[in-house]
Amino acid sequence: MISSVARDRCPLLDDHDTEATLKTESGVAEVRGPLRQILANASILLGGKALNGVLSLGATALAARALGVDQFGVLVLVHAYVQTIGEIAKFQSWQALLQYGTAPLDAGRIGEFQRVLRFSLLLDVLSGVGGIVIALLGVLLVGGALGWPAATSPQVAIYSLVIVFMVSATPTGALRLLGRFDLLAWQSSVDSWVRVIGAAIAWKLGAGLVTFLAIWFAGQVAAFIFLFGSALKTLRARGALEGFSLRGSGPLTEGFPGLWSFVWSTNLNSTLALAFTHVSTLMVGALLGARDAALFRVAKQLGDAVAKPAKLIVPALYPELARLAAARDHTTLRRLVWQLALAAGGAASVLLVIAALIREPALRFIVGEEFVPAKDVLLWLLGASVVSLWALPLEPLLMSTGGAGAAFRMRLLVTVVYLPLLYAATVQGGLAATGAASVAGSLLLFLGQLWLVFRWYRRPRQ
Repeated sequence: MISSVARDRCPLLDDHDTEATLKTESGVAEVRGPLRQILANASILLGGKALNGVLSLGATALAARALGVDQFGVLVLVHAYVQTIGEIAKFQSWQALLQYGTAPLDAGRIGEFQRVLRFSLLLDVLSGVGGIVIALLGVLLVGGALGWPAATSPQVAIYSLVIVFMVSATPTGALRLLGRFDLLAWQSSVDSWVRVIGAAIAWKLGAGLVTFLAIWFAGQVAAFIFLFGSALKTLRARGALEGFSLRGSGPLTEGFPGLWSFVWSTNLNSTLALAFTHVSTLMVGALLGARDAALFRVAKQLGDAVAKPAKLIVPALYPELARLAAARDHTTLRRLVWQLALAAGGAASVLLVIAALIREPALRFIVGEEFVPAKDVLLWLLGASVVSLWALPLEPLLMSTGGAGAAFRMRLLVTVVYLPLLYAATVQGGLAATGAASVAGSLLLFLGQLWLVFRWYRRPRQ
């Protein structure tokens, strides 16, 4: 159900019209269709994310040049390990805050909203502490098998403490709920600003791995402080924290049926997505070593850069698909999905051809001569990004039309097939084969989701 809060913020969230009439500053009415509005909303997010992408790439380039391919590979593996544990441990409590907190806040039932907020905060705290414990145990039990030198394990253990600052779902959800996407856009670049400035100084001073780990740690802490402070200020201004205390009376989930089931399902779905991100980097490090992990990480970041601008459409896509689904406007829904798939996939395919021609000089210019051997795996990872863009609107469509369970099961099935395939390809064919396996995994997910969408299209309409 789309709340009246969301309708007030976005005139397109109307239950009856397929087009919305917006007033411009001159007072002249302007009619926008669903695709135009999605692109308009996505463009707001693009500014902050584009800056963040440039800064992130700059920090990566500086770290790569300062450390060299081997030491940079260790940095990549340590960060990927901690990110993986953090993502597994944390719950997507921001989704619970939106799902169960919007209606009480909108209706002025502050006490009820605060119970959801308290539940979300406690879940974050438990996730952060649990993530640190899991990470420390992992360093002791399997750290030596993940590709970093044994002498680095104490630094990895200390760096694992950053997990508590990675678990920031509640302030993220609060700012989304209150419509402060401008603050979220700023927060997304705080981490990258700290890293790129710190990396530039460290590069000039000839600093080593420990310094770069400290810079990466500081960036995460700075982003967390900005996010938490912004959420606290915004909630107070709304009056949502009046009389708030972490020690509440009664069960936290009372009156919120299905809350635990909801947070578990969102956690599992986000965990499965790790198979296509940090887990692949860790597998390369464990099987091929830190050097190849560095090449893979640089290639992946450049490959993802092709897809990142188009993927900013997704947050703007969900509410529009939900509105069309609720209105049973399946004709517009179908046309919108195909328009987005053709626009994103077609543009990415053109970019793939261009990137294929310039990938070697681009690697040499951005990260240096040592990383030019990543050119072959880069081509494969660019292909995987293109496939993911052809699939861009499929999962949001399934989520918005009651197919969340089917989408989760399909992702689970693909992950079960993909991970052994990735392992076998990496062992048998090396780094380039790892990229080929990534294309195969993306293609399997695309075809599976496409099949689910076709099945939904064929379902009898009432």
